[in-house]
Amino acid sequence: MSPDPTRSSDPDHHGDPGGDDEGRDVTQVEEHTRIMRSRQGFVTLAAIFCGIGTLYGTGVIGTRVEEASGGRLAADATLIAPAGPAFSIWSVIYLGLFAYTIRQWLTPYADTPRHRVTAGLAAISMILNATWLLVTQAGWLEVSVLVIAALVSVCALMVQRLGERPEPGLAERIVVDGTFGLYLGWVCVAICANIAATLVARGVPATGWGAVAATVVVLVVVGIAARLATASDGNWFVAGGIAWGLAWVAVGRLSDEPRSVVVGIAAALAAVAVLGVTWRAWSLAGLRDDEPADDDEPAGDDRLAGDDRLAGGGRLAGGDGLAGEDGAAAPGDAATGPARPAPPAADPRA
Repeated sequence: MSPDPTRSSDPDHHGDPGGDDEGRDVTQVEEHTRIMRSRQGFVTLAAIFCGIGTLYGTGVIGTRVEEASGGRLAADATLIAPAGPAFSIWSVIYLGLFAYTIRQWLTPYADTPRHRVTAGLAAISMILNATWLLVTQAGWLEVSVLVIAALVSVCALMVQRLGERPEPGLAERIVVDGTFGLYLGWVCVAICANIAATLVARGVPATGWGAVAATVVVLVVVGIAARLATASDGNWFVAGGIAWGLAWVAVGRLSDEPRSVVVGIAAALAAVAVLGVTWRAWSLAGLRDDEPADDDEPAGDDRLAGDDRLAGGGRLAGGDGLAGEDGAAAPGDAATGPARPAPPAADPRA
């Protein structure tokens, strides 16, 4: 029987190492692709679930939000409820979420580092959105507060990660940063209205000076939260969502029931304050970006450290027996003082 020419007679030979490396590369690529497709599928399924929840919330299938939970979430239910037109911002947010879902299937954006660290959060935000709509359909206001609190946290983390990885592209800024910035800003106001509706459902008076004082405090807290949310570089999308909600709270309290001039003025001032602090943060960030980077000239201490390092290098060179250009050894080291005289030669008479 003739030997197999494909087998090596060397017992230590275990195959072609280059072939093994190529096989590992193929396996890694396949695994990477599998993870990417799983991520895209997760986002898409979350978007579908969000769409189903929206059908319930808009009354196509279930009951409209303002009529669910006994009308506790209507525009005139509490002092901090925004007027009806404010909720049109959901159309912009849902359109952005749809565009985001489509965009993440496109090859140039399917596997960027930015998308890898935010796709899961985007999907979770859509799941929480639909969950909130379904929970309010059942009238579970206390649970809805927990859900929207989780939604605020997820959106905040999403916006933070986007800010840590800025993208100069206009389409990316609008579809991704714009969508989730408005999303976060709006739910920061919506959670306040949600909490107020839950308290009223529990028997807390919706009007009166106690309710007015509590509402003003909430508006101040929202303003502080907006300051924190836009402190880094002035996120206009987040500020726009918050200011939009607060402005419609002002309109509702100054032109609709329950009327409250105090709450209306406080909401309007809070909206202006949000835009003001955002403009200031944005301006300071622009000034920092315009400052020239002085990296070419080291500071004084760095220069001294550099001189010491050069001197140390000279000592090492001298220790190796290297001479200067004229063949003489280096006369001394400025960092360690003047050169010491050579020891006297031995006396031959000794």
